[in-house]
Amino acid sequence: SQWSDRKKIVDKILFPGYVFCRLDTLNRLPALSVPGVLGIVGFAEVPTPIPDIEMERVALTIQSGLAVIPWPHISTGDWILVEKGPLAGVEGILVRVKGAHRIVVSFNLLQRSVSAEVDREWIRPIKNIKSATL
Repeated sequence: SQWSDRKKIVDKILFPGYVFCRLDTLNRLPALSVPGVLGIVGFAEVPTPIPDIEMERVALTIQSGLAVIPWPHISTGDWILVEKGPLAGVEGILVRVKGAHRIVVSFNLLQRSVSAEVDREWIRPIKNIKSATL
């Protein structure tokens, strides 16, 4: 965070209000009885799992050691593949913020995303956008 007189590194919650877990959809009571849990993400009251690939991409982004920040969900943009560096193998959307390149990695079901700065030399566009999934 930056104020007019100083900068300070602060921890922020990437997905406020969400707890991620694996559960038996037929036995949801243990998850629903955790203090603060209001419901399970899904459609028409049917729990919907977040695809494993989305969980893996966000986990790799967080574990990369890069500065990761919450980011507004983006559903359109340029798809990229990171080929080098700590995020090698991660696909996402390329954005530019204050002249820097960032990759945005999303949980589509939650409409939440995170972004991390990447070096332009690490990335390449994905030509077949329809085959890429977040």
